[in-house]
Amino acid sequence: MKRLLPNRLNFPPNWREVRARALVPAGARIREWRDWVVENDPVFGSFRRPGRTEKVAASVTLLLILAVAIFLLLFDWNWLREPIGRWASAKYDREIALRGDLDVTLFSWTPSVIVRDLKFGGPQWAREADTANVERIEAKFRLRKLFAGQIEMPLLAVTRPKVVLISTRDGRQSWDLEPNKPDTGEGLKLPLITQLVIDDGLISLDAQDRDITLEAAITAREAASAADGDTGFRLTGQGSINGSPLTLKIEGGPIINIRRDRPYRFEAILAGARSRLVADGSITRPFDLGQFTSTLSLQGQDLNDLYLLTGVTLPNTPPYRLSGALTRDDAIWTFTDFNGRVGASDLSGNVRVDARDRLRVEAELASRLLDIDDLMAILGADTRTNTAGTNTTTVASGSGPQMLLPDATLQVDRLRTMDGTLTYRAASVKANDLDIRTVRLGAVLEGGVLDLDPVSFAFNRGELNGTAKINATREMPYSAIDFRLAGYPLESIVPVRGGVAPITGRALGRVRLEGQGNSIHRFAAGSKGSISLVVPQGELRAAFAELLGVNASAGLLKLLSGDQSRSSIRCAVADFEVTNGVARAKTFVVDTDVVLAQGSGSINLGTETMDLKIEGESKRPRLLRLWAPILVRGHLSAPSVGVDTGAVVVQAGLTGLLAAVVAPIAALFAFVEPGLAEDANCGSLIANAR
Repeated sequence: MKRLLPNRLNFPPNWREVRARALVPAGARIREWRDWVVENDPVFGSFRRPGRTEKVAASVTLLLILAVAIFLLLFDWNWLREPIGRWASAKYDREIALRGDLDVTLFSWTPSVIVRDLKFGGPQWAREADTANVERIEAKFRLRKLFAGQIEMPLLAVTRPKVVLISTRDGRQSWDLEPNKPDTGEGLKLPLITQLVIDDGLISLDAQDRDITLEAAITAREAASAADGDTGFRLTGQGSINGSPLTLKIEGGPIINIRRDRPYRFEAILAGARSRLVADGSITRPFDLGQFTSTLSLQGQDLNDLYLLTGVTLPNTPPYRLSGALTRDDAIWTFTDFNGRVGASDLSGNVRVDARDRLRVEAELASRLLDIDDLMAILGADTRTNTAGTNTTTVASGSGPQMLLPDATLQVDRLRTMDGTLTYRAASVKANDLDIRTVRLGAVLEGGVLDLDPVSFAFNRGELNGTAKINATREMPYSAIDFRLAGYPLESIVPVRGGVAPITGRALGRVRLEGQGNSIHRFAAGSKGSISLVVPQGELRAAFAELLGVNASAGLLKLLSGDQSRSSIRCAVADFEVTNGVARAKTFVVDTDVVLAQGSGSINLGTETMDLKIEGESKRPRLLRLWAPILVRGHLSAPSVGVDTGAVVVQAGLTGLLAAVVAPIAALFAFVEPGLAEDANCGSLIANAR
């Protein structure tokens, strides 16, 4: 095959000329283009050799430019005050007026404007209070940055500004110039200000939606104007929040020669609503208040109090102390890597708050060691934490028996203001009466409906798992719960005596309730559903088994002799139907190898009292058996157990009748138990209860 030569390729005929021109230096090509323009372009030629027409056009243009310049130099800018005021008033639906002189300087490398006596009225619903009144505003701009499409201000000086901010319970804000536009939550963004001066500024806040009032003084000055060295930005204020004192203090460094790439440091302290927040950080891009980072420390008596300060709904807690990194990225707030204590428990985790449109909070929390009473405070129980923060206890209310179900009112209106998710895990739990070892919780709040899933408690043996739903879209919330108990040891309920557990076995249970109520107690008091408890098998001290049938001959003798022998529990089933907060027994059976006991009665969840009766039948012949039911009555936290003495009297009356009418020997028949009771159908009972 012949070798292909370059001229055999598909190059244009003049390819050698094109390549040669490409190798010509760029400077030479520019000079060649310039020479062509000079020789051939008519416009360039007219400028080099202007004729009459070109001279006239140039003269007219220069005269116009000169006229505009003279006009601007001599123009009285005050003529524009009323037109500007009318235009702004119509645009923002409020009275806006420039009542003092208006001075504008255009011909400078730093054009400036001075506005005197500016009135910025309130919206239609707040006409009685102007949003702002300013004695004097002076602003300068860098001309070079304006030509580049940027705004940079070498000076902004504001004299005696008085600002009034009002927010109503229905969400209206007097400073919102576009109320129909969705709030993006991005924060105030101002152009770069090299030097900021504020003299004798006052800010008044009336936040009716959070019951906050505040009167604050604001200043910003530089070293040259502060002989005492008090320079930089400062805002200090006092007021009230929900009737208690409120103080605010914000301080920043000197505001001079600030650069976009140099963070501006600040410190803020907010104290009120039994809480104290301290932030030490920096604004990432100066005057863009939507971007900053800080270290946040907060402490107080109850995290729920922070709703008034932050608008974020938090649960009731014991006293807390937390610290972490707070970051704002426009509408996204994050509180990360925080740790501290809530009550006697440690707490750490991350929280993310999205303030765009509808508030959304996502939290991941954890505890290494949880005091279970701190969790009871979240459910609404009244608790106390000692000064050292090492122990939390539940406080009984009143002088009567302690209520088991907390009665703290659920703040359903706050649940409607936000959405969010929560995960929580306690790796271990301090020693407690219920023998809880770990806790795991999850929650989703959407549109005023709170789903708790899972609610999980792991015991030394066994666990409790369940879900709960609270519909807070109604004025009176409607709730539903479904909890399952698996494998809980009975010996954890009945204390060990004499080194031996009176009863052993594993309990299974389920609670399904629904109903209205704005507290846990009020919900239970009006609920409907079912409560079931099952012991598939176990052991009971023989003496107690005999006493289930009130067998005096066997039970009492075994108790008095210290007999520790055991009786088997074939099954125990308690199945209650709940209506209007009253649980009535449908099935109540305790079947042992010696006694079959059956019960009846009710448990009132509203008063937290019980009225149960247990009647036992022996499976073996017994002598001196009393036919008397066992009564379990009183408050759930301290029930009393006794014998129905009325039945004993009836039995004694029968004995007397037999002795008088028949024969003395027949009197013994009243105390003889033939032992005809049969085993219960445990499989069927358990299946029906579960």
